[in-house]
Amino acid sequence: MAMAISSLCYPTNTSLAKQRPFHFPGPYSARSTLKMAAGPSSSSTATAVVAAATGAVEAEPKTTASVPTRYLPFRVGHGFDLHRLEPGYPLIIGGIDIPHDRGCEAHSDGDVLLHCVVDAILGALGLPDIGQIFPDTDPKWKGAASSVFLKEAVRLMHEAGYELGNLDATLILQRPKLSPHKETIRTNLCNLLGADPSAVNLKAKTHEKVDSLGENRSIAAHTVVLLMKKS
Repeated sequence: MAMAISSLCYPTNTSLAKQRPFHFPGPYSARSTLKMAAGPSSSSTATAVVAAATGAVEAEPKTTASVPTRYLPFRVGHGFDLHRLEPGYPLIIGGIDIPHDRGCEAHSDGDVLLHCVVDAILGALGLPDIGQIFPDTDPKWKGAASSVFLKEAVRLMHEAGYELGNLDATLILQRPKLSPHKETIRTNLCNLLGADPSAVNLKAKTHEKVDSLGENRSIAAHTVVLLMKKS
């Protein structure tokens, strides 16, 4: 059994090994590939190489929004956001001021819909999340309109060579009822994205009076986006 495993991990056919390195998916790919390349008899060399690679990764700025290097025909991203509702704040959803007796307590304008749309686009591109690119510890984002964040996410999307295929968003709140405002919110979202209305869908649900969402103490949103490589 040990010999079988060894032959799988370290091919004796050197011509086959040179054809294509084996990559593990996810965050272990760089470390695993380096260990594979080192072989069973080069543990000290592998350790040094892995340490050097790890140091190089840690030295990179955590909030750098680099463009993805691998061009996939499609990319899917999911975004989620939740904010506490408190009296004395405006309730901004999708860039629209919604009349209500309370609003989102947040560093920026607390637009839960735009925040999760931004995270969905950034996630699809494999970039850091909204909190890393626009940290709430930076005074310049205090009270900022979330449309600023969305415009930057859209810019990064186009810079990476992608366009919006479609977007599906769900708002979760007990009050107020969003039926009278849903089309206004969707129209503004389409304008910010530069998207055709047929590509943007918006739903709203209550939380059946369960937990903070159902007790009108918070609001949440989910968004899924499909990005397509530009032709």
